[in-house]
Amino acid sequence: MTTPQFQRLQGSTMGFMAGYVDTLGFIALFGLFTAHVTGNFVLIAVSLADPAQTPSLLKLLAFPAFILGVAAARLLVVRCERRGTPAVKPSYLLQLVLLLGFMVCGMLAEPVGDSAGPLAMAAGLLGAAAMGAHSAASKLLLTHLAPTSMMTGNVTQLVIDTVDRLRGAADAATRARCAKFFWPVLAFALGCAAAAFAYLAVGFVALMAPVAILCLHLCLPEPAAA
Repeated sequence: MTTPQFQRLQGSTMGFMAGYVDTLGFIALFGLFTAHVTGNFVLIAVSLADPAQTPSLLKLLAFPAFILGVAAARLLVVRCERRGTPAVKPSYLLQLVLLLGFMVCGMLAEPVGDSAGPLAMAAGLLGAAAMGAHSAASKLLLTHLAPTSMMTGNVTQLVIDTVDRLRGAADAATRARCAKFFWPVLAFALGCAAAAFAYLAVGFVALMAPVAILCLHLCLPEPAAA
């Protein structure tokens, strides 16, 4: 596999995974965002403003859990740098362990009732930590890719570049950037749709899909030099 092909696969599968995990958490755990964690602020604000709603402890704790995931990934990368070893696959392994915890706790919590019990709470926090580690890896290790968990900036850049292409003002760099941002956005959207159907069909076992993606990347060799 060539480097451009490998990078396209990385961007697409990581984008798919982020959309998948975020959507599954939202459906399964009372509207919890695990990847788009700041979206929980909106939901908390709504519940605070509406006397009929009770602020969710799970949503309140998701942000610190996300931060811990980012911090763990950062410390892992620093340790690898000091040892002079690549950090990408260890970062995948960290995400894998956290996602497996999310899945197992979620399966043990099923059926999830009207409120988050201890196991459902643990599942949501492990999911948020996993996506914190995912976002940190994107920032620290996969800077050659478009961001894979936060799509607002990606969509903005994609539209800007598409407009330039349509008006005939795009150079080679613009065309390359357009492709770079297109595939993760599309994959994220497909991941959202896939997670919705998969969770409604099989519950938390559906998290085997992102687990499989991480296992794939742990097994894949480095790409051939361009």
